[in-house]
Amino acid sequence: MEEAILEFQHITKKYPGTIALDDVSISFLPGEVHALCGENGAGKSTLIKTCSGAISPTSGKILIEGREFDSLTPVSSQKNGVAVIYQEFNLVNELSIAENVFIGSPVCKGIVPDFKAMENKTKELFDTFHLDMDPGTLVRDLSVGLQQMVEIAKAVSRHTKILIMDEPTAPLTNSEVEILMGMIKNLKKSGVTIVYISHRLEEIFRISDRVSVLRDGKLIKTMRTEDTDKNELIKYMVGREVIESYPVREFHELGDVILETKGLTGNGVKDISFSVRRGEVLGIGGIMGAGRTELAQLLFGYRRVKSGEIWYKGQKIYLNSPMDAVRLGIALVPEDRKQQGAIPHLSIKNNITMSMLRKICRLGFIDQRKEQEIAQKYRQDIGIKTASLDAPVSSLSGGNQQKVILSKWLAAAPELIILDEPTRGIDVGAKSEIYTLINRMVESGMAIIMITSEMEELIGMSDRIIVLSEGILTADLSKDKFDKETILFYASKNDDFSQQYK
Repeated sequence: MEEAILEFQHITKKYPGTIALDDVSISFLPGEVHALCGENGAGKSTLIKTCSGAISPTSGKILIEGREFDSLTPVSSQKNGVAVIYQEFNLVNELSIAENVFIGSPVCKGIVPDFKAMENKTKELFDTFHLDMDPGTLVRDLSVGLQQMVEIAKAVSRHTKILIMDEPTAPLTNSEVEILMGMIKNLKKSGVTIVYISHRLEEIFRISDRVSVLRDGKLIKTMRTEDTDKNELIKYMVGREVIESYPVREFHELGDVILETKGLTGNGVKDISFSVRRGEVLGIGGIMGAGRTELAQLLFGYRRVKSGEIWYKGQKIYLNSPMDAVRLGIALVPEDRKQQGAIPHLSIKNNITMSMLRKICRLGFIDQRKEQEIAQKYRQDIGIKTASLDAPVSSLSGGNQQKVILSKWLAAAPELIILDEPTRGIDVGAKSEIYTLINRMVESGMAIIMITSEMEELIGMSDRIIVLSEGILTADLSKDKFDKETILFYASKNDDFSQQYK
């Protein structure tokens, strides 16, 4: 086999009470796209952080082009040709594209930065990837997808030999995904090794040459992508067969209408009228910018209603803040779990009980025994993987963070819960667990409004679907009307249906 450009030899990383990486050995070849996959918490992010210098392994060696390291720093990693593009971008919004591309290593005339030269070099880079972007544009004016392209250009400008991409397509539309795939192919042709981390298995089969599976901090298997299939890969990832992506819900009669809107207007949506019943999953479809999250914010009191009405349990309500919604029994699991869903530096226990502090306080003090009992109950019921409930939420994988946020709201016993992109960035095993949890919630009589950008999930989990387009409700579909073409038709006012859905 060709000599590896990057090699992990017996890498172990221990934290108090847990082993994040357990004797992992993987090699990466020059010019290959090598996918890393596994459930949240499998060790993927920890492994790449040892390579980027963000953390040091407890034991083991890292070899880059034959040079051996016990550990790396961000500076030594970059000097050895490694670049990492994380899900959270490392860009300065107030600077131009060109200034961001050359940040830290500007092109200068003497000691003065040569902005024109940087713009020209950035333009040359973009031409290589067939990108039509003005290097003088401020980063703050770019879409998330175009910011992703700037991150890649920045890495390439530094003569990167090993490019690690962590969930690169998570925030992208379909058209942006296609641009990214073209960039990856060009990088591969130029000899760059790409380590590609993704939960989207179709991308792994489309773009990668080899794939390595991690589970519970251990390397399970490395294989040529063409020698495996989706079902086998999932089995290696979760350690069991995952037969049904969308578990069958037991038949139950729907209850009364719990929430109804009449001509709801505000926050970018106009004249929205719909209802949801107890025991029902109401899916909300629409392409990016259709107004789905904006509607959820109105229903949770996060944004003010301009006109129209919200009726809840038969009474007209006025929501001046999220606290009003919570008191009524309405909960929202937001799209941005890191910024809005949890308080990362607080413990798992504190986050779970945050929505019910009044119930566990005595004389102004938290009953810590009761808090521990409640947190432990949801840890077991929902399957939060952690060594300690006192660990900060920031120490958890994305999937386990989402479980903590769900636990927080379930502990408050809501009657209506709004789920905004509940499985974004979550692996197949954790998705299956969340789908089962959703079924348990509706079977108990709870109502659920679910916003999702995954077409199969929208169809597979919903009892009814409403579709938004440019802030307007364009369809209310019963289950017998569910199909991709119909939803896409109502999701767009023009022929370019598939900006986001697959």
